[in-house]
Amino acid sequence: MNSNDEITERSTRRNVLKYGGTLAAGTALAGCSRLVGQSENGDADSDGTYSVTMAPMGEVSFDSPPESVFTRLTHHAGMAFALGRGDDVNAMHAPEYYDQLWNQFTERLPGVTLDWTGLYSSWDPSKEKLYELDSDVHLADPASVNALDSKNSSDVEEIRDTIAPWFGNKFSDRHDEPPAEWADRYEYYTLWEMFEKVAQAFREEERYEGLAEIHANLIETIEEKLPPEQERPTAVLAGMSDIDSIYVYTLDTPGFLTAHVRPLSPVGALSDTISSGDAIDMEVLLEADPDVIFSLGGLHPETDMAGIRSSLRDHAAGRKLSAVQNERVYPQGARYQGPILNLFQLEMTAKQLYPDVFGEWPTYTEGPYPEIPDDEQLFDRQAVAEIITGDR
Repeated sequence: MNSNDEITERSTRRNVLKYGGTLAAGTALAGCSRLVGQSENGDADSDGTYSVTMAPMGEVSFDSPPESVFTRLTHHAGMAFALGRGDDVNAMHAPEYYDQLWNQFTERLPGVTLDWTGLYSSWDPSKEKLYELDSDVHLADPASVNALDSKNSSDVEEIRDTIAPWFGNKFSDRHDEPPAEWADRYEYYTLWEMFEKVAQAFREEERYEGLAEIHANLIETIEEKLPPEQERPTAVLAGMSDIDSIYVYTLDTPGFLTAHVRPLSPVGALSDTISSGDAIDMEVLLEADPDVIFSLGGLHPETDMAGIRSSLRDHAAGRKLSAVQNERVYPQGARYQGPILNLFQLEMTAKQLYPDVFGEWPTYTEGPYPEIPDDEQLFDRQAVAEIITGDR
């Protein structure tokens, strides 16, 4: 069978219909033979088809929940995982790294397992591999794929129309500007707003609602107990793998990358001249002198948290930092977090910032997410696990 025959076979099998012929139409259809499903809330039409609307794609219609799932960034993979579809993910960025990191958290979810090892690493996916994977949905932002040097609009459109639709949003991470051709139809979402739309695409609204209730209760607990502003510590979120060149991220930047920090309202220690993602040296960090330092990726099993703390203590400027002297250098997980990591990281960050209010965060050097006494847990692990596994 030649390549044209293969494309025809896929299109016939899924009955993919291209509306309007351009990406600018903002509409995609997977598994449908006519224009159906006008509800952006995922309501089904009389023939069982349904549609969900999310920027920048617009309305995307399905005739059944996707089974094989392509992802690029881990906030989308994490959403599939939260909906009990982690094993259906066939591609993601740096799968070996994120498999290890995510499993640091699943250790605390009874009966929940996850294995992303050996998946295709999809930061810049080739068209050939996308055809080979033959996914039912590309849980990825077409605007961010279009922004890759290797992809143009016609490539993105071809994949949408001959394999499966795109359904994702990336630039909500820091409310960055999308490529110019996408700007007029782009919208920014919170992590949980995006998760709701992904849940609708998979027809997993009940799982979403259960997790969203747990999240809402956790946020309510935080807001009720949050100390007044004058009692909140200053903090820096940093990549600490090289203490001579430290990447820092501002805490008040909008977007889901700081969805686990902003609700806790620490005071950003960095000056206004420093932008999120800048590299600074130890002297600049000492000038900021945060009460708390969050070390990104510190929970990854290959990260040496004890070594990071030791390097800071051994550095002429580092040893003068208030966070170092008071032993308040803490690990973090991932910024491209899905909903499950968001729950854990909200709890973790609350304890790291306000131990007198939310309970002590155990001194962490290695191993999975620490065991927290039942009466100091800020959300119910068993309930989360049962939602993921479908036992609730």
